[in-house]
Amino acid sequence: MTDKTVPGTPAWLRARNDRAALQLLLDHGTLTRNRLGELTGLSKPTASQMVQRLESADLIRAVGEVSAGRGPNAASYAVRADAALGVAIDLDGGSLRSTVVDVVGTEHPLAETVLEGDWSPADDVRRAIAAACTAAEIDPARVDTVCIGLQGAVDPRTDELHFADGLGAWQTPSVRSHLEAELGLLVLIENDVNLAAVAERSSGAGQGLGGFALLWLGEGLGLASDLGGVVHRGVSGGAGEIGYLPVPRTAVELDPEAEELQDLIGGLPITGLVAAAGGPAADYPAAIAAIETDPAIRDAVIPRLAPRIAIGVVPVLALLDPERIVLGGPTGAACGEALAAAVAAELRRGTQWRPDVAATGVRRHPVLAGARERLGTRLRSELFDRLDRIAL
Repeated sequence: MTDKTVPGTPAWLRARNDRAALQLLLDHGTLTRNRLGELTGLSKPTASQMVQRLESADLIRAVGEVSAGRGPNAASYAVRADAALGVAIDLDGGSLRSTVVDVVGTEHPLAETVLEGDWSPADDVRRAIAAACTAAEIDPARVDTVCIGLQGAVDPRTDELHFADGLGAWQTPSVRSHLEAELGLLVLIENDVNLAAVAERSSGAGQGLGGFALLWLGEGLGLASDLGGVVHRGVSGGAGEIGYLPVPRTAVELDPEAEELQDLIGGLPITGLVAAAGGPAADYPAAIAAIETDPAIRDAVIPRLAPRIAIGVVPVLALLDPERIVLGGPTGAACGEALAAAVAAELRRGTQWRPDVAATGVRRHPVLAGARERLGTRLRSELFDRLDRIAL
């Protein structure tokens, strides 16, 4: 029997043309048959047949009409947003933020679910999916993929979750496989800082660079290394767990009690710096709110915080020497470019490195933004896989 996908056969040419048309529609949004023919170099009859095949496969639909001058209006077509659907989830210690993701990148509402009671990971994800779908007015049964960002790392060799202090039941053996079996969905699990780096590359301070390092400054610390658009995860998935590094002797003058970088620039020391500046600092969120809303507090904290961050950045420079250091997380977003400039000045003054230091360009929900980006890429890949199966 002849293989229908052999290069040069009519079936292969049809499949190739269909893929090209689908990609053009994803890139441009809406196109007419004639415009698709012009962009692909195909004749009008061939372009019409291509559109008919894609429409019959429920991958595209007519969305309107475009004036064609003297003749009848031409129908315009777009990829069906619901041809593949997923939910992006940002999980931290107290809540789940989730949003529906479709193949055309529609901005769907964000839903927040508080974690309470003795829930299982599968229950948590079900609630996040339900909340996101309710907000977007979409049937949860249409969802077939989820991407979860969390404070930990999944070892790709063993499917074990590590560095996930405080996530309770999520530290179950083979957590991803367990979720897929329980939910009947494809599950992607990624470290939250790695996803934030994906967002920085797509729409933040990492755009257009050969590589960069994102230093996440929150209640916990993290580092993501973007190498030419690829996030380095390490063989066990644990690359970037910088908070566990011991502090050098040079940090004694800043904080003689600090043993690890977490003790020097994590949530508790930031809270202490805000309290010392006279701000309200019942906890880390309150401290960040004070930095964001009170310029006097921010101006008092930054000069004391910058030397601490510079100490944390030095190992990154020594090992990676990235094109740019991006200061992210709640602390990086709250202190902004003033902190980035102060850290750069500290490094110039005390080391031989002269790095470009910038504040995060994704201030709101960067982990969720990265999860949306990764999930959108996956859904589009699924769309082309479906098209290939139809062609066989």
